Amino acid sequence: MRPDYVDFHTHLDLYPDLAQAIAACERKRVATLAVTTTPKAFERNIELSTDSDFVRVGLGLHPQLVADRHMEIDLFEKLLPRTRYVGEIGLDRGPAHYRSFDLQKLVFGRILRACAKQGDNILSLHSVRATKPVLDMLDEHLPPNRGCVVLHWFTGSKADVRRAVDRGCYFSVNESMLASAPGARVMREIPINRVLTETDGPFITRAGNPIDPGDVERAIEMIASSVGSSFEDLRTQILSNLNRLVQRS
Repeated sequence: MRPDYVDFHTHLDLYPDLAQAIAACERKRVATLAVTTTPKAFERNIELSTDSDFVRVGLGLHPQLVADRHMEIDLFEKLLPRTRYVGEIGLDRGPAHYRSFDLQKLVFGRILRACAKQGDNILSLHSVRATKPVLDMLDEHLPPNRGCVVLHWFTGSKADVRRAVDRGCYFSVNESMLASAPGARVMREIPINRVLTETDGPFITRAGNPIDPGDVERAIEMIASSVGSSFEDLRTQILSNLNRLVQRS
């Protein structure tokens, strides 16, 4: 079955009921990347999504958890051959996590080298206050022909966006990103054929409540408005972008 929408970065296992979250993506026909934050979470996500037409699971080791979970990198490498999708991974140099930044880089480097060896992964990357180090490490450890990168909620400089585009990266954007000045600025620099939508649920909220799994219509409306497109043309473009990304790998 063909999807109607794309949610390329969401945490389905952080909703109250993972099975219901997966069912919501099925019902809405949303091509969904369910990222995980630790390798130990991967098995349950895979088990419950095995029969899903629309949900794929990313193997992750979130940079904000590396200080406490870095020892799970061995499990990550063991599980990697079982999936094409990787995420959430990356670097975070925000105030709460900069002390583990050197350790984050060690873990991220091992992940990138493992992906380069496997050669066909699609990666969803976190880069809070670390856009240049993330791009530097991609250049060092993951040749563009050995994996495809989707930059999640990217807020780098104009030069960072150009650099990412030049190496073939895609960008997943959400409504909170687009509502911020830095996010809107980044959106103006991204070629429309490199854009995917995401929810980053359940972390994004409306009126204090988490947005629903796969609830990307608002993001499509905001992107369409920013580029002068119709909702339907933009929705179709995003589906085409996803198809190109998946076929390219």
